[in-house]
Amino acid sequence: MTSADRINEQPNDSGPSGYPAARLRLLQEKAQPGPPRRSALAGLTDAWVQALFTSAAEAAGVRGAALVAVGGYGRAELSPRSDLDLLLLHDGKSDASAIAALADRIWYPVWDLGLALDHSVRTPGEARKTAGDDLKVHLGLLDARHVAGDIQLAAGLRTTMLADWRNQALKRLPELYELCQERAERQGELQFLLEPDLKEARGGLRDATALRAVAASWLADAPRAGLDDARRRLLDARDALQLVTGRATDRLALQEQDQVAAELGLLDADVLLREVYEAARTVSYASDVTWREVNRVLRSRAARPRLRTMLGGKPPVPQRTPLAEGVVELEGEVVLARTARPERDPVLPLRAAAAAAQAGLPISLHAVRRLAGTAGPLPVPWPAEAREQLVTLLGAGESTVPVWEALEAEGLITRLLPDWERVRCRPQRNPVHTWTVDRHLVEAAVRASSLTRRVGRPDLLLVAALLHDIGKGWPGDHSAAGEVIARDVATRIGFDRTDAEVLATLVRYHLLLVETATRRDLDDPATVRSVADAVGAVSTLELLHALTEADALATGPAAWSSWRGSLVDDLVERVTAVLIGDVPAEPDPEDQDRPGAEQERLAMEALRTGEPVLALHAQTQAPREDGSPEPVGVELLIALPEQPGVLPAAAGVLALHRLTVRAADLRAVELPTGLGRQSTVLLLSWRVAAEYGSLPQAARLRADLVRALDGSLDIRGKLAEREAAYPRRRGIKAPPPQVRLASTGSRLATVIEVRAQDAPGLLHRIGRALETAAVRVRSAHVSTLGANAVDAFYVTGAEGKPLSEQAAVELTRGLETALRG
Repeated sequence: MTSADRINEQPNDSGPSGYPAARLRLLQEKAQPGPPRRSALAGLTDAWVQALFTSAAEAAGVRGAALVAVGGYGRAELSPRSDLDLLLLHDGKSDASAIAALADRIWYPVWDLGLALDHSVRTPGEARKTAGDDLKVHLGLLDARHVAGDIQLAAGLRTTMLADWRNQALKRLPELYELCQERAERQGELQFLLEPDLKEARGGLRDATALRAVAASWLADAPRAGLDDARRRLLDARDALQLVTGRATDRLALQEQDQVAAELGLLDADVLLREVYEAARTVSYASDVTWREVNRVLRSRAARPRLRTMLGGKPPVPQRTPLAEGVVELEGEVVLARTARPERDPVLPLRAAAAAAQAGLPISLHAVRRLAGTAGPLPVPWPAEAREQLVTLLGAGESTVPVWEALEAEGLITRLLPDWERVRCRPQRNPVHTWTVDRHLVEAAVRASSLTRRVGRPDLLLVAALLHDIGKGWPGDHSAAGEVIARDVATRIGFDRTDAEVLATLVRYHLLLVETATRRDLDDPATVRSVADAVGAVSTLELLHALTEADALATGPAAWSSWRGSLVDDLVERVTAVLIGDVPAEPDPEDQDRPGAEQERLAMEALRTGEPVLALHAQTQAPREDGSPEPVGVELLIALPEQPGVLPAAAGVLALHRLTVRAADLRAVELPTGLGRQSTVLLLSWRVAAEYGSLPQAARLRADLVRALDGSLDIRGKLAEREAAYPRRRGIKAPPPQVRLASTGSRLATVIEVRAQDAPGLLHRIGRALETAAVRVRSAHVSTLGANAVDAFYVTGAEGKPLSEQAAVELTRGLETALRG
């Protein structure tokens, strides 16, 4: 038997004198909280106000009137301290004084009990006009429910309100969207607030009600999965809050969270907040998806008459623009290509996410759900492409966040990274922190994406930013726990042992620099030595320096300042000095072994024919568990006699054929030609992948390379034509490129480092700029890490010697100017 059944067995309780006692007993009952209690409270209140209305109408002599519940009461969702939202509806035929007397006989008993009352008296016409003038009134009337009196009068009003809402949707929904946006800016994000307003904050009960209104318009609908449960949890938390405080409040204050948790039967306040945050996140994501669909429909309807006129009455055909293999853009969203087969392509979720983030586009709900439902698990360790796509996703900056949220909403993140579940929606009690643990980690990656030009391994920086607080999901020191987890995750996603150890070190010591700089005496040699011993290498220190700043910036405005930054910079400079004195010099690339047998064969063939020679090979790494080799890309080898313009020509040809360069190496080797003579042959080794579609044939690449070298193929013009015809989306604002002289140079050449956002034709532009500067490229070492290119060029002057200091500085400035132009 439900609470409502037991109450209904006591008819005297529904009268004016019995209602307060029955209401109190219901609120004190612990057996059935949540929806049953809210429904029973609404039913009990209905019976009471019905009795009030019946006796009042009889006393006032009024016919043709009805009592209508609106808002939360209309939805039968009464919390312990909810207002009673009541509309006294009348047909206008009764005398005004009689209607006023009827209203007084209903309102005063409610006030006498100390209940909050939101009331109005209107005819259907007046109600309709008021709703037309006031959006909030119209929203409340969408939930109008007959309580007492003329049921046809009430039903007619509800039908009219719904019809008006649907007929006026093109005008009303933009107004509702603006209302939601203004409230979100004023109240903040519920899922990140330590003292959230369960009703007004973004992701709260107001937004859940707005989604019901959108659905009622028939213009769009919210994703239903989990939404009803999220509303229920928010309502349950508000019920418990109002029972604990005895006040009509929606704000979950810190001092009341333990009591509210106990009222709900939860372990502690952290479990309570996590449940509230999860519910709010569901509502927020549903709101994002719904309003995106509403705006798409509104744009489509606004553009349809004009487009039909232009196309002779035919409906426009949506354009599908390729973004990556199996991924296209359609009407402002990222969707799967018609040929995509997620069940056969386990990398597709990450590829689609990376493409969406890089383009600054949302990934469609249908695409995410299809990926979640059909994509197979990634092998462990991940293939190289999966790791690179994760890094690309993390390096996209601000546009990473909504794509990550979409993946997380459908469970894809915890499927890819099982350790994520322990930090998902986990609150942080430190008021310095703006975000929950999981969102802080994503924000740290966003901040790190703007610092990638400062480090030689941006991929390690981005992954370290994502993992640096992963240990907060476990007891004990989160840095120590995180070190173990980071090492395991790094191995899982395919980093080699050396990189995994670097990531583990970064996570273990991510607080070391800022804590040492602000809490220790930097003039004490032992302080600097201890940091140097912990970090171990200059390259790791470089990463840790950037991670420290990204972590602080992602924490909140109070966590970083110019003063803190200067102290950390000072510490890093001192530690670098120690590490440089302890670590032996790196060997020069010129001292590497002679080319391998395959490369030497190609070089001899190029020397014999005087023309380029190409070879394509599938690269593999350690075998899978079933013994089959795991493909990691395609290696393209090019050998040709030394001549000007080789690097820009080869890079340009690859860009024309939509080949993404993941790594490249260029070397000049001396080969004997007989009679004691030697000739120089250039060897280029590329690891490439098709941007989408299949790889071109080696013969076509060779033919275009020959044409590029003899000047009959205008690469620069062809790339410009393609960009004009199919402009790439610039969804993110990448940090500017950076060109600098390497701090540890070569004895035989000047080393120029270029760090920039990867893009089609980037290497061609760099090579062309170096050719224009009239320097000779002895060797080049190109690496693409996610969306970041980190390239090193060993250059000399025409006489074959390193550049002078002034010439080197001028070269770096000119190259940076060319790349920024």
